[in-house]
Amino acid sequence: MRMIRYLALTRRHPSAILLLVQLLGLVLYPLVEGSRAGPLALSAMGIIVLIFTTRMVRSTPGLLWLSVGIALPAIVLLLIQGLMDRPDLLPWSSGLEALFYFYAAGSLIAYMMGDQHATTDELFAAGATFTLLAWAFAYVFVVVQAIQPGSFSAAVNPAEPRTWTELVFLSFALLSSTGIGDVIPVRPLARAITTLEMFAGVMYLAAVVSRLIGLTLVDHSGEGRIGLRRSRVQRTARAERQAPEEEG
Repeated sequence: MRMIRYLALTRRHPSAILLLVQLLGLVLYPLVEGSRAGPLALSAMGIIVLIFTTRMVRSTPGLLWLSVGIALPAIVLLLIQGLMDRPDLLPWSSGLEALFYFYAAGSLIAYMMGDQHATTDELFAAGATFTLLAWAFAYVFVVVQAIQPGSFSAAVNPAEPRTWTELVFLSFALLSSTGIGDVIPVRPLARAITTLEMFAGVMYLAAVVSRLIGLTLVDHSGEGRIGLRRSRVQRTARAERQAPEEEG
């Protein structure tokens, strides 16, 4: 019975499950970042969950075969990195993961923008899309750091490569326009990518989130008007029933 309820919940609010998995990954990743296989396993798990979750959003115009075609090579590269200790494959797997997350975020944005009514799942999708964009840019930062070492600096160990936790923190800070933190881009390419992320964050809030909020307000005001009409009709009908009784 519980399993049936869980499956019904995932079908009704798949974006909420996706958002929960993404946020859980943010918490778990720093705990296993020191090990070799832990981060790779979490990345592979996140991609697999994202494939199934995107499939459950049946209104999403994203193509499942294309998502799988991008995700499978990334998973294979992650497994090779973990089993054969091949850090040289990190830029390639990170590039595929970034492409996959960008495509998934674009599919969810199309899903949210293609409706004239804001559903509960679309509100969860707004949060899930934000995390997908943040993860995608963080993987782009990994690629940039591999191509140009020293692209990012920090107050602690400024000459060392930045960890995934530091890069995803930078990504969330830039996308939300809350600042830049202690991790800063110092190379021209890194600064160009971070500038693009700041622009993407502002446009996402202005174009997508504001539209969902507007649709929510319109839906609520429409329900209020319907309720007001119903109450007026009920009062009129009640008055019409009471009039003959008073005359009698």
